[in-house]
Amino acid sequence: MGWGGILGFDYGVVQAPLGPDISGPRLVAAVANAGGLGLLRAPDQDSSYIVKELIKQTRALTSKPFGVGVVLDFPHERTVQAILEEKVAVMQVYWGEFPKESIEQAHAAGVKVVQQVGSVSEAQKAVAAGVDAVIVQGVEAGGHVIGQEGIASLLPAVVDSLRGTHIPIIAAGGIVDARGYVAALALGAHGVCLGTRFVASEESNAHPLYKQKLVEASNGDTVYTSLFGRARWPGAPHRVIKTPFYLKWKDELRDDENELQQPSIGQTIVYGQGKVVSRFSGMAPNQSARGHVENMVMYAGAGVGLIKDIQPAAMQAAHYNYGLKHGLSPRIRKMTFPTIQ
Repeated sequence: MGWGGILGFDYGVVQAPLGPDISGPRLVAAVANAGGLGLLRAPDQDSSYIVKELIKQTRALTSKPFGVGVVLDFPHERTVQAILEEKVAVMQVYWGEFPKESIEQAHAAGVKVVQQVGSVSEAQKAVAAGVDAVIVQGVEAGGHVIGQEGIASLLPAVVDSLRGTHIPIIAAGGIVDARGYVAALALGAHGVCLGTRFVASEESNAHPLYKQKLVEASNGDTVYTSLFGRARWPGAPHRVIKTPFYLKWKDELRDDENELQQPSIGQTIVYGQGKVVSRFSGMAPNQSARGHVENMVMYAGAGVGLIKDIQPAAMQAAHYNYGLKHGLSPRIRKMTFPTIQ
């Protein structure tokens, strides 16, 4: 699998589900058309209508398979049912356990299940329940971070614990280029899951200022925090850019305070619904965001300093493998990686 695809896709590149609607149909279709696994982000509210509409819009842009990411910490019964009824290729689940019975229902509908995990024990539980692959998320990842350990130590530990299961293992956390892909392969992964790099793509639904901040960021410009979205998603730490807003307020919010007690800093439209964005809200600014966008949360992984431009998603999905095969030095290409046979 090393240089090739996973789960039947042409390439071992997965585009992470980016919320609330950053990875919309346009981005997911672009990744799918390039041979990678693109993932829509299911809405936080349990809605079969919204999910089916997102799938419909994506299918209008691609005939290739794609998937949907579901946060298990939010209500999701109708959402999951809609995914199964639409028979998308992959359902990615994270932030919670997905029982064996639910995985069997997905398989009966022809849907593969990929679970994102942040520890060896979570990976073992997921595989025992019957998942088709696991995404191992290190603490370097942007957005909401379930992992508490660095990818360089967590990934090989998971690989060792799953040896003999033949389950594809996908690395996530701070990976933004082909060098990170090679490092993940050397640690035993079969593919990589990229979030921040795809936020900084032409097709993502992120606000232009958000994309600009990603390009301008340097190494060390992200932080692991729990400042944003405490009421909406309690107990969910996240990695964000150290914007001037963050640096001003990082020590000002008491432990018992959250975004519900804060003034409005703008407005946005998510899945056709108008929403007020309060200070410390966990909603990243999408294309429709208005107001003090610079004060809204901007999720980013620790590798953001390596992002220097806004690229088409296809360059990121397919050209990773081209770079691996043709752009690395002969010495690196001749190295033997655990996943390359």
